[in-house]
Amino acid sequence: MKGFYFVTDSKLSRNGIINDVKSAISAGVKIVQYREKTKPAREMYQEALVLRKLCRHITFIVNDRVDIALAAGADGVHLGQEDLSCSIARRILGKNKIIGVTTHNLQEATLAQKQGADYLGVSPIFATKTKLDAGPPKGIGLISRIKRDVPLPLVAIGGINLSNAPQAILAGADCLTAISAVLKCHNTVKEIIKFQELFGIIKSH
Repeated sequence: MKGFYFVTDSKLSRNGIINDVKSAISAGVKIVQYREKTKPAREMYQEALVLRKLCRHITFIVNDRVDIALAAGADGVHLGQEDLSCSIARRILGKNKIIGVTTHNLQEATLAQKQGADYLGVSPIFATKTKLDAGPPKGIGLISRIKRDVPLPLVAIGGINLSNAPQAILAGADCLTAISAVLKCHNTVKEIIKFQELFGIIKSH
């Protein structure tokens, strides 16, 4: 698990989430998360089915909704602290599905690992307006602390842009999520590629 972790956002999208995911795949993204907070379950299911087909050669994750993930045949689910616990989701989805958990401190990260999480989202690293309930930024120090004690891949989330992304990678982030930074740009493919290239540039130094 390495590189840019693409997350959909229907409110920020310029071209619709289907086209956004096509762009992400064109840019070489290996993992896509379907994140939808406002649409009814039936519509979410239909969209998830379309995205599942688009992402047949890469990892497809559904945010929050274990039921939609299961119904659409997604590779896994990403859970927040207010969602079903990782242990319950694992019981429902089985051992072969991927489960990611958003964490805001070392205690949550350690618990998620114990409950069987496959990777962790560390959030919010920087100030963000995309997720209104994200809370105050934690800074890159949190990535380092969790990386030191929890042997799971880490996805840096919250306020990531091309200027501060290198700090997150150097602190130990295996993946980056930057929703506003790519969806608000006219050329989503080009912008994602810039993030992807950071991993190679930083690793070579």
